[in-house]
Amino acid sequence: MPSSPRPFVVIAEFRVKPGSLDAFLALAHDDARSSVSEEPGCRAFDVAVSESDPQSVVFYEVYDDRAAFDAHLDTPHLARFRAGFPALIEEERPVRFLGRTCCGAQGE
Repeated sequence: MPSSPRPFVVIAEFRVKPGSLDAFLALAHDDARSSVSEEPGCRAFDVAVSESDPQSVVFYEVYDDRAAFDAHLDTPHLARFRAGFPALIEEERPVRFLGRTCCGAQGE
């Protein structure tokens, strides 16, 4: 039996301008919720704020494979996020791509 591709993980990090966190999170939550509910290849999309630096926000996204992530790049909800977030951030750090090997909430 051929092995299935490993889940494709995307980590995006942003430094949000002071006073802009609520607006940034509203855009981020729209993108995350829409990704999980509307994209069959999106397994998870978490938005996390650093406890020690509340202007630092991390996205942890898990897709079935690279093709599912590539499909995400053409979605209306990502377009909304891309249109709105630049005015709200000080820095967008380089996106990291990883292949997940274990384990997930369902023992993958």
